[in-house]
Amino acid sequence: MSATADHAEERTNPAARLGFQPEQVVQEIGFDDDVDQELREAIEETIGSQLVDEEYDDVADVVVLWFREDDGDLTDALVDATTLIDEGSPVWLMTPKTGRTGYVEPSDINEAAQTAGLSQTKSVAAGKDWSGSRLVTPKAAVKKR
Repeated sequence: MSATADHAEERTNPAARLGFQPEQVVQEIGFDDDVDQELREAIEETIGSQLVDEEYDDVADVVVLWFREDDGDLTDALVDATTLIDEGSPVWLMTPKTGRTGYVEPSDINEAAQTAGLSQTKSVAAGKDWSGSRLVTPKAAVKKR
């Protein structure tokens, strides 16, 4: 595939835009009827397999966490998500966009991420109704361990 084709795919394929790669194991948490099916299908197409669910008992390469305001404690959910991946691997936190049911304030996301030991590296529109925040363990924290 040419570099131009790669760039075109990144613009049209939401999973490529988010950095998903072939053969990654992607664990999905918080699935419900309201999630963005188009994004889920694009991730599965990109990685070449189905997303694994909350029952998966091995280490994943990436976690996709669908989270709504009334889903409980965001910090706890993020801490739990980090136990499912290796250090430095991303957690994609998907939250409803402004004005949608279940919207989570950006300040709440930032506070919960910091408390969970994560840094936000990217924020994107992940679908019609969802925003995505890419959260990772800070490099400084990884070096200290």
